[in-house]
Amino acid sequence: MQRALCPVETLYVGQRSRAVLSCTLHGHVDVEALSAAFDAVTAAQPTLRARIVPDGTGYALRLLDEESRPRLITRTGDAEEAHAAELNSPLPVGSPLTRAVLVSAPDGDQHLFVLTIDHTITDGHSALTLHNILWDRYREIVEADGEHREAVPSAAAVVTEDRVDGPQWPSPVSLSLPRGDEADTAAYLERRTEEARQHPVELVAYDVPAGTEDGHVEACRLTLDPEDTTRLRQAARRAGVSVHALVSAAVLGAARRRLAGDGARTLGCLSPVDLRSRMSPPLPAAVAVAAVTSHLQTVEVSEETEPLALARTVHARIGEYIARGDHFREVLITPEIPRNPALQLGTVIVTNMGVVPGPRLPEGLRASDVRLVPGRENYFPQMGRSPVMACVVSCEGRLAIEFPHFTACFSPSFMAAFRDDVRDGLLAFTGTAEPEPALADAR
Repeated sequence: MQRALCPVETLYVGQRSRAVLSCTLHGHVDVEALSAAFDAVTAAQPTLRARIVPDGTGYALRLLDEESRPRLITRTGDAEEAHAAELNSPLPVGSPLTRAVLVSAPDGDQHLFVLTIDHTITDGHSALTLHNILWDRYREIVEADGEHREAVPSAAAVVTEDRVDGPQWPSPVSLSLPRGDEADTAAYLERRTEEARQHPVELVAYDVPAGTEDGHVEACRLTLDPEDTTRLRQAARRAGVSVHALVSAAVLGAARRRLAGDGARTLGCLSPVDLRSRMSPPLPAAVAVAAVTSHLQTVEVSEETEPLALARTVHARIGEYIARGDHFREVLITPEIPRNPALQLGTVIVTNMGVVPGPRLPEGLRASDVRLVPGRENYFPQMGRSPVMACVVSCEGRLAIEFPHFTACFSPSFMAAFRDDVRDGLLAFTGTAEPEPALADAR
């Protein structure tokens, strides 16, 4: 009743990172139906009702027993306080890898729903998809009659079936990719290691004094209205780059302005690369398994660096990386990351989930403010500096960027100023992009 973690998945065990999805709900929520929907979604995939256990020198996923599997948690409270609490509630090793919480206002007309999933079994695309699948199931239950509600698979039935036939665990993505030649992989690792040695990146210094009292996780948020979001997309098309490249350039520029000294500085931009759409056959986003790798590029950035030129560099390099098949090679060298962290050390980390649909809900219930915030347990304030993370999601026609941070490292005021700097950079793009020949699309 367990499945060993591959080396790539094992890397997430130490990081203890998680995806925290949330949405604000307006109207009546049928708690019984939502609980049944969550049970149905977790019943369909064993990774969502599993825990991490030691397995020899590594780890494995093991099914939880009936009493320990995750269930919907409901309570009354303030939405903002509830979101902050969930950002700071870990998923410890050995506990369920999924948590669903519904927090309702005292009047019962407004709610906050939060779905937290361990990154060992998910990535941004699958987490957002599972969030929508959950609400699809809720809508089906609410709109059905009582007989249909009773047809929802019970947790006991699913667990019994697993004991007889065994769960259908999804295969680790690293075992499903094209097989790599050992010599080719070794040469790629050598090249990446040499690049990291020759071009060490500079990091943004923490503004909170070392030794400050224990901090907590917060998320500073940037949102563009639909009009500015549309103009930004148009600017990207005119320039022949992705919106991701524009956001990366704005974040890199903001980071450079927080480094002392004049002249060019070597900055690193770490971008996740989706593997699902690039597998053969493609892996559905609904499968709860981590299916992402990363691309690290170093760039020289000074006060005079033209932002659009920087965006074109970022865009072109990601496209070349994918065209070479290096995203598959990167997966193969991932086990080397703990021994050589510089292989994934960027000044900034800029994710991009693209444009995602919001939940489809039954009549009488409306969702707004869909958010995806990456969280983790270890931020290492003693290091004195670290990457700045920007998580980008476009929903309901609005681009939003979350800047998660630990308050014992970066203060809320520091991150608010950083966010405002990025916003200014994005708005500047909407009026400065010039038509250019289109480059290969890359997200």
